[in-house]
Amino acid sequence: MKYEIMLGILFTLLVKRRISAGELAGKYGVSVRSIYRYIDEMTVAGVPIDVYRGAYGGIYISDAYKLPRGLLTKAEYARAVEAMLAMNESLHDPDLQSAIEKMSANSKTEKFDTSVSGNILVDSGTWGDERKFSEKLSLIEHAIDEKEALEIDYSDRGGERTRRVILPHLLVYKQNVWYLYAFCRMRNAFRLFKIGRMRTVVNTGETFERIAFSRDDIPLTFWKNDENDVDARFEISAEALPFAEDWLGVENVRAIDGKFYADVTLPDDDALVGKILSAGAGIRVLSPAPLVARVKKETERMARSYE
Repeated sequence: MKYEIMLGILFTLLVKRRISAGELAGKYGVSVRSIYRYIDEMTVAGVPIDVYRGAYGGIYISDAYKLPRGLLTKAEYARAVEAMLAMNESLHDPDLQSAIEKMSANSKTEKFDTSVSGNILVDSGTWGDERKFSEKLSLIEHAIDEKEALEIDYSDRGGERTRRVILPHLLVYKQNVWYLYAFCRMRNAFRLFKIGRMRTVVNTGETFERIAFSRDDIPLTFWKNDENDVDARFEISAEALPFAEDWLGVENVRAIDGKFYADVTLPDDDALVGKILSAGAGIRVLSPAPLVARVKKETERMARSYE
C-alpha cells in the first residue's frame, strides 16, 4: 500500500505542483507524519520534491520535472495507461486523468539536451544530470516566450533559501553558466538569477506585460563596482593551460621564455580563491600579495582537514 500511495503522491504533484501535507493525508487516508515519511523516501530516490513553510508553504515539485527517459518501455507505458484508464472509470479522479494524459504524451515524445539556434548548437545539460537542467532551462525559455510568471525556490550564495515570484525576460549565458534576468516581485527590481541555484521552478499560470529594459542594465560583469575588482597576475603550468584559457580567456594568456602568464581583472569575491584552487598546483598567484596570502591560508586550512 505504501508504494501505491507514493505513486499517487507523485502523480498528484505532477498535476498540481504544490499541495499541503494535510490534503495528501486526507486523500490517501494516512497521517501527516506518514506523508512526510513517504516524501523523504521519494526524495532519497531522486524525485526533486521540496517542503517549504511560510506564506508560500506546501509540498512542491518543479514544473521542470518529468518522468525519467527510459523509466518504462513503450509497451510498459501502454499497459500502465490501460490500467490507469480502467481505474479511472470507477474513480473519476481529475488528477488521475491528468496523469494518464501526461504518461500518454511522455511515451510519444523524446526531448534532447541540445538546442539549435541558427548556427549555434548549445548543450544545456550538465554532467550526469539526466536532462534535469535542460528541462528546467526549456521551461524557463517557454515562460519568457509566453510571458508567464514563475515561482522559484532559490538558494543564494550564502545558503539562504527564498521562495519568490519572478517575471522572466532574458536568458544569459556566460562563463559556462546559465543565468535568468527577471523582475523579482520580492525585491521590486530586476535581478540576475543563476539557474543552477533554482531548486524548483513552477509556472504560476499568470501572464504579464514585459517591462522595458536596456541590455546595458544587465550586470554582465557580475560584480557591482571597481571596489570589488582585483588585478591579478598568474603563472600557469602547461598542464593547466586549457583550464586557464577556458577561465581567463585565451587572449589573456601569453608565453614568456617558455612559461605562461596571465594578467586579468577579476571579481574579488568568495568564489575567487576556490576557482584558483580548483586548478590545483597548475595556477600560481604572483600578485597581489593579499590574494596570495588568502590562497595560501586556504591551502593550509585544507591540508589540516586531512590530518
